[in-house]
Amino acid sequence: MTEELTRIVSDIGPKVRTLRKQAGLSLQQLAERSEVSAAAIHKIEQGGMVPTITTLLKVAGALGRPVAYFVDEAGDTSDPTVFTKDGDQRPIYTSHTGIGLAGISGTYGRFFLAGARATVEPGASSGDRPLVHPGEELVHVLDGQLEFVVNEQVYRLKPGDSLHFRTVQTHSWRNPGKVSATALWMALRPQ
Repeated sequence: MTEELTRIVSDIGPKVRTLRKQAGLSLQQLAERSEVSAAAIHKIEQGGMVPTITTLLKVAGALGRPVAYFVDEAGDTSDPTVFTKDGDQRPIYTSHTGIGLAGISGTYGRFFLAGARATVEPGASSGDRPLVHPGEELVHVLDGQLEFVVNEQVYRLKPGDSLHFRTVQTHSWRNPGKVSATALWMALRPQ
């Protein structure tokens, strides 16, 4: 293993631990959210285990971060400017089914803000458990409709509507319509 690869791998555990603590989650709570055992998460955090890509995908999703956050070179000092041409948006992994995310921004490793064009299929949702994580989200609906519940308050968004909220509040989303919804979805995550 090269020196750079060793550094990237050794940084995964501390990044997981820092994000877990920022979110105020115990090992067990993160285990339940990610469907990865608390023992495995503890080993990853302590550097005693290198996670498989599947495990890292689950943990990253539960912490609200893309996998790239855990493996990007934090020391990258190149120009922090990203231009994305139409059609060149990179797919963004999400653990939720029925939603496709096309990245319109740079990666979290280099920026605090990330944005995507989201396509949400009819009936798709964030799941049975409300989400809670550090940061903010801003959603602007272009087509179709989306429904958000933030701190038990229901918001029904139609084309032209926007919702901006702090994600430390319990929140969930779904497409209650019969057609796909398209939205610009921005997320701000503290580093």
